[in-house]
Amino acid sequence: MTFDIDMIKKVYERYPERIAAARQVVGKPLTLSEKILYTHLWEGNATQAHERGNSYVDFAPDRVAMQDATAQMALLQFMQAGKSKVAVPSTAHADHLIQAKVGADKDLQEGINKNSEVFNFLSSVCDKYGIGFWKPGAGIIHQVVLENYAFPGGMMIGTDSHTVNAGGLGMVAIGVGGADAVDVMAGMAWELKMPKLIGVKLTGKMSGWTSAKDVILKVAGILTVKGGTGCIVEYFGEGAESLSATGKGTICNMGAEIGATTSTFGYDDSMRRYLAATGRQDVVDAADKIAEHLTGDAEVYANPEQYFDQLIEINLSELTPHLNGPFTPDLATPVSEFRAKAEANGWPLEVEWALIGSCTNSSYEDLSRAASIVEDAVAKGVKPKAILGINPGSEQVKYTAERDGFLDSFRKFENARIFTNACGPCIGQWDREGAEKGEKNSIIHSFNRNFAKRADGNPNTHAFVASPEMVAAVAISGRLDFNPITDTLTNEAGEQIKLDEPKGSELPAKGFAVEDAGYQAPSEDGSHVVVNVSPTSDRLQLLEEFPAWDGKNIEGAKVLIKAFGKCTTDHISMAGPWLKYRGHLDNISNNMLIGAVNAYNMETNKVKNQLDGSYGEVPAVQRAYKAAGVPSIVVGDQNYGEGSSREHAAMEPRHLGVKAVLVKSFARIHETNLKKQGMLGLTFANEADYDKVQEDDTVNFLDLEQFAPGKQLTLEFVHADGSKDIVMANHTYNDQQIDWFKAGSALNLIKQQEN
Repeated sequence: MTFDIDMIKKVYERYPERIAAARQVVGKPLTLSEKILYTHLWEGNATQAHERGNSYVDFAPDRVAMQDATAQMALLQFMQAGKSKVAVPSTAHADHLIQAKVGADKDLQEGINKNSEVFNFLSSVCDKYGIGFWKPGAGIIHQVVLENYAFPGGMMIGTDSHTVNAGGLGMVAIGVGGADAVDVMAGMAWELKMPKLIGVKLTGKMSGWTSAKDVILKVAGILTVKGGTGCIVEYFGEGAESLSATGKGTICNMGAEIGATTSTFGYDDSMRRYLAATGRQDVVDAADKIAEHLTGDAEVYANPEQYFDQLIEINLSELTPHLNGPFTPDLATPVSEFRAKAEANGWPLEVEWALIGSCTNSSYEDLSRAASIVEDAVAKGVKPKAILGINPGSEQVKYTAERDGFLDSFRKFENARIFTNACGPCIGQWDREGAEKGEKNSIIHSFNRNFAKRADGNPNTHAFVASPEMVAAVAISGRLDFNPITDTLTNEAGEQIKLDEPKGSELPAKGFAVEDAGYQAPSEDGSHVVVNVSPTSDRLQLLEEFPAWDGKNIEGAKVLIKAFGKCTTDHISMAGPWLKYRGHLDNISNNMLIGAVNAYNMETNKVKNQLDGSYGEVPAVQRAYKAAGVPSIVVGDQNYGEGSSREHAAMEPRHLGVKAVLVKSFARIHETNLKKQGMLGLTFANEADYDKVQEDDTVNFLDLEQFAPGKQLTLEFVHADGSKDIVMANHTYNDQQIDWFKAGSALNLIKQQEN
């Protein structure tokens, strides 16, 4: 069954005319990214060329995807928009709220028991507003999207930063906050600054222990966690065509870790094979009719340096396995160099846990390759030293892998655990025994992120990112510095053995199979569906409008915190146990910035309350400011808001009364989320001014009344001794975004325009 095939055909029908219009205004050959963007202009056929990195452009995405942790707030906002049904095909996926502890069946039932109120809310809202709902256990959002919804040349937004996974099927798929999703579901245009383009030319072909994961681990090492900001990464070349569709998805998925707007690949045979195998031959038939438009022009790929803003070339024949980490996904180390680097840095080499799964690496191919390593070790009499945890990507993947014996292969390791088809440890949903002790240790996983405390809540857990096959090999050896290409293991007979190279199947030879995929279709007419939210619930809370700007300068603001160093959305609004409050803005605001390091004392969750001079937890101090009617600002470092798309990181400070966030630089999604919620997201015109901000400062905006596109804002920092510093702040607000600020939020403006 193909979902929304009529919509897909309509998209393809308009491709030739819109590509012709784009060619005329751009006046040169087009990359795939440009073709998709220009084909999805809100205005229809292109009438002007849009400047990369500068022009704000309105788009009309084809569909929206949401996961349960972010869908709650997105749908609470949508309920305020006054619409009876979503304007574009949309889905919600219950995958973040299920904790990994014992194993799939018990963990899933426990997750349903604990989160029934939220799951029932999501089910009823989806039913009412025409949204497809994927129930708990159905799978991880991005794997389910790849199997069911992604299509070459399409444009999708999703309330999760790893929405970009769908680039594996040739989409431009972009992670956003819930307010952006509300715009599209309400039938409005979606705004994005025209991305710059990074081309990655892949030559050669992978072999042996190298996998698609190593491509993006290598790229992350080259570009760093912010090198892709404001860019689409487009992969091409003979090497790109040699990769499977799910391998492409893995590469695109972790593009979120370099800050990229999205990543994508041109339509090719691997996509045809995957679409056909997942029951979508009709998409192949439709795509083949316009195949020339679903990849970049030949001239672009022949002379890429003329068409991309930056070019990277990787020879897959020479690429070797990598381990990235700890504490940041861009610290890339080839496996052959890892031992020396680990010893030099004092990283623990023994591994207790090795984890395979997440939206990045939980496909049939991933499980088959990892299972081949386990089978080889068992056949050669080697027992694993670490616990191996597995999260299949979807019920379809799990059912098929079970049928084909891969899960039985993993079970041959006594201490292997097959967890639910859900995010689990990747998003901090892991009840790891002993984590509360805070002991220094290492784990290895096939996930995408490895920030401190992310997986198990222990700040001393050193997490390393690798391919599923490398994770399996390390689980067997029990050591991070094990190099399966060169090293041997001792089996139960005392013999030295080498593990064979991984083998796997791109797609199941007998086809995919599933009894119940876990999909709930919405009612044709949802007007009769009642959505109940209890006023006494601690999990869900109906939203109230944020106040509009009073038209005056912000004066007498206090510095709530000056965050030091890396401050991701995990630091601003933690996941893990806090996920249960994602539908209750006031309750989840109690985690606001509790993970950020205070530059004045280098501690977390301990800031000065300027009202009485005491020190307290960040949310408590901010609540005191709000109660006293005192405005506040947050000051931050580079790439502030890196990581997840979670808009709670913007909504919490807005809810608690923070007026502005002033940083050296922003991650794209977080900056947009701040704008959407009516916050001021500003950057230092001179980054050195960050050092001038003192703990007892009072901040006055001198010219906010003249807030305008391209015009700097002037802030006066009054120090405790009476001295002052004038700080100039840049911003990227356009006229519409300034209207969001004036109205109090983008949603407020939608409602004003409806009335």
